[in-house]
Amino acid sequence: MINVRNLHKKFDRTQALDGIELTINRASIYGLVGTNGAGKTTLIRHMAGILKPDEGEILFDGEPVLENTALKQKIGLVPDELYFPKGYSISDMVRIYSGTYDNFNEERLHELTKRFHLDEKAPLRGFSKGMKKQAAIALVLASMPDYLLLDEPIDGLDPIVRKLVWKQIVDDVAEREMTVLVSSHNLRDLESICDYVGIIDDGKTVMERDLESIREGINKVQVAFAKEGENAIEKLNILHREKHGSIELIITKDSAETIEEVLVPANPLILDVLPLTLEEVFIYELGGEKYDFSEIM
Repeated sequence: MINVRNLHKKFDRTQALDGIELTINRASIYGLVGTNGAGKTTLIRHMAGILKPDEGEILFDGEPVLENTALKQKIGLVPDELYFPKGYSISDMVRIYSGTYDNFNEERLHELTKRFHLDEKAPLRGFSKGMKKQAAIALVLASMPDYLLLDEPIDGLDPIVRKLVWKQIVDDVAEREMTVLVSSHNLRDLESICDYVGIIDDGKTVMERDLESIREGINKVQVAFAKEGENAIEKLNILHREKHGSIELIITKDSAETIEEVLVPANPLILDVLPLTLEEVFIYELGGEKYDFSEIM
């Protein structure tokens, strides 16, 4: 388990992290969601032990990560901005990784580069952005980490390669009980693989839930009435409401059962109850004055 407790970090006059709290269960995939500048990359760099917080702590199974060399052996990091030494190939990077990580598995690296169709001898500077990302993922997974931190790992990858990458990560979670935190703007991908999701904004935790409860907690309703019945809508716990012709679009925190109990007796002409997608939850939770909800829902 990974615990992030009351984490604060300030750069000059900018409060990058402002009391973030996260709990990431063992052998799970945790999706970290937030707008640009929300603090995702800063948080991940703290979790990797690269940055020192001004306040708070990060514990991996009870151990603090800061200045903990033995623990860092178990942590794999794929940052958003990659760096490879000039002129290096994947084969050259193997020397660095095998000298850094005691459990580095070169045979596994060969399997992954073959699966990703990467030339281990070719200079990495000639790789595309997506190929460099694949190379970094292959090197990190070959290090056999217990904890994997991913910052925009599928940025630049085509759909087929994305599926290959996610499958390998999911397999590692299932087979080796690896614990994963992944930050990504691709919410559809996160929705398909994550067990838990945390939304952060302005350096604070906005929401943290398992994916199933997110789906159950907020519903989208499309309803239309012939004449009477619109007053029934007022009985719902409405988060957002708008009307297009005769059809009302409602976002509510009521369960599907409650929605039907309230609206069905009013004899609606149309009644569709749909769970929100992760993308819609993200837009709503960070909505309000920041977004025009009607334009994106």
